[in-house]
Amino acid sequence: MAKIEIYTKAFCGYCARAKALLDSKGVDYEEFDITMGGPKRTEMLERAPGRTTVPQIFIDGSHIGGSDDLAALERAGKLDPLLNP
Repeated sequence: MAKIEIYTKAFCGYCARAKALLDSKGVDYEEFDITMGGPKRTEMLERAPGRTTVPQIFIDGSHIGGSDDLAALERAGKLDPLLNP
């Protein structure tokens, strides 16, 4: 199973949508709440240059993007192969 990491903030509808899609796939993911900033926010900014919004999603260390990018992978039939290599 792929290693999935997602950076989120509280009360973020896009974050909730991305997590719901991942939950529907039955996969585990590690969530980093950066609502209050801190070192995990800095880490996200370093891993996803130019991206300041949440969620930011990584699968096996590769930057996938945000909620819309995750949904686009699902629509294209490309998400499942990433989640279950």
